[in-house]
Order: sequence, then structure tokens, then C-alpha cells
Amino acid sequence: MKKLCIIACFLLGVTVANAQHQVISFFDNLGSAKIQTEEYSASHDTIVKVFHRIDDVIWSRYVYRIIDMRYKQNYQLYFPTKSDDPDYRNLFQVITDAIIDGMPIYEKDDETIKPTFDAPMEKVLIPTMFLVDDPTADYSDDPTHYDIAESDAMLVHYDSINDKLSFHFYPFESVVKNQLKYLIQEVVFFDKHTSRLHSKIIGIAPLNSDKISTKDGSDVMAALRESIMFWIPFDELRPYMAMQYVIPSQNETKRVTFDDFFQKHLYTSYIVGEGNMYNRFIPDYAKTEEEVKKEQQRIEKELLDFEQDLWEY
Repeated sequence: MKKLCIIACFLLGVTVANAQHQVISFFDNLGSAKIQTEEYSASHDTIVKVFHRIDDVIWSRYVYRIIDMRYKQNYQLYFPTKSDDPDYRNLFQVITDAIIDGMPIYEKDDETIKPTFDAPMEKVLIPTMFLVDDPTADYSDDPTHYDIAESDAMLVHYDSINDKLSFHFYPFESVVKNQLKYLIQEVVFFDKHTSRLHSKIIGIAPLNSDKISTKDGSDVMAALRESIMFWIPFDELRPYMAMQYVIPSQNETKRVTFDDFFQKHLYTSYIVGEGNMYNRFIPDYAKTEEEVKKEQQRIEKELLDFEQDLWEY
């Protein structure tokens, strides 16, 4: 009996020791914990992997940003706008090609702009996410069914016989002209082990610009929710971005992949909301342009001050 107790205590000790040393993921594709982030190292001019233990993360905050293609700093994500360029593709075509290759996408939540990665969208529904405005096409009765004439208004086609998706070049420019904004969910967190503030993009959603435009007195948040085409777990998209270079800006020699572009934070964006107890976003309570800018500046300042205050004694 004494031996059994000793053995049991020993096994329990081993289990506890293993549990204590087991590295728990921090942020995964669904916004939960994942063990590593990949960040740009200026000293090595490369992307390095940074590992995080969940016990070392003592502070985190979710932030929602919009990347606007009309800002000069984001032009490399928007161009080229034609699909027949032999060397370069824009971000939207990289996303489209990844979806055709089998990358999962997720439906939006009509009640919020937050992503809900519950179950991947069925292939038969994916073409309806890429509809081009066409007054002759009517999908009101059955959005999953379309004939040959109507399919010309779609960028992505579904072959029900072979259960495959394919890319249709004709309406590409018509879709891209409305693809001016992307919504991203980002988590900012402090790792006490590295003594640094880190950030990681959890999800990215293309926005239909036609649906974002609102008239005076309209619900800005409702328009933003409606404009979301679908959500993509960012880690699912990264392998495809790592294989494609962005179009050069001025220096033809320096080539940067889409993944590098995001990891090095070479894009510019503005905040539309943050995680809070009220579950509100900036347009929910800031009604004027001046109020919106003040809130955006406040959140940016709080993030900056948090990092700066870490080194004040």
C-alpha cells in the first residue's frame, strides 16, 4: 500500500511538472491562444518567430481597423487591378486564388462586425460572395443556383459535378473597383518574458465599398456590417501571401511579399473599434467626424502610452 502511494505521488508529480512546463498555445486561427507570432527583425531584416507562453501574457486588447486602399501607403495592396499581369497580383486576387485552392472562409455575423469562425462556408455558397452588380441577374429565389448567362456576373464559379471552384477573369475589374477597404481584427498584447508589446492579426474581411457609403442620418455600423463579404482567419491566408510579391513602389530591386508587407506593418489603417464591456464600436457613439477622430486618437494614444509607460519608473 505504501509503495502504491509512493508511485501514485510520483506519477502525480510528473503530471504536474509536465503541466507546468507544457507550453499552451496563445492565439490560434479562431482568436484563442497561439504559441507563436512572427515579427520583423530590423537587425536581421527578416521575419523571426517569437514564442509566447500564455502565463507570460499579462495584458491584451482587441482592436478593429480598416485598411483603405485609397491611401498612398496601401497602393501596393490594390494594384495591379487587372488579372492578366504575369508577375504581380493584388491582395484581392491573392485572396480569391487562395479560396479557389481550398482556403476556408467564414460567413459574417449580421449582428456585429466581429468574426465568428464557427464553420467554413459551403463551396456552393462561395460564388454568391463575388457577385458583380448586374441588373439582369436575379438571385432572390435561390442564391445558390445560377445559369450560364447569370454566371457572367460572378467572379468565382462552382462546378457541382467535380465539386471545385474556378476563377472567371471577365468581371475581375468590376469587382476590384469596389474592393477598396479591408476590415481586420487585431490583438495587441504584452509579454512579460520578452518585455515587449506585440500585435497579431486574427482575421481579415474584404469590404464591399458600395455598401459602406451611407447618407445623412443612416446607421454607419449597419452599413459596415452589411459591407463585410466574409471573414478569413489570417493564419490561413499567410502561406499564400508568402508566395506572392507585392508590386514594387519605386525600388524595383527590393521585393517584398504580401506576408512581409503585413508583418512589417508597411500598410496604414485607422481604428473603428476596440474590445470593451459595452460591446460598442466608435460609430455607435461618435456621431460626428470630429468625435470619431478624437476616439481614434484616444485609442491609438492609449496603446502607445501603455508601451511607453512600461519603461518609466
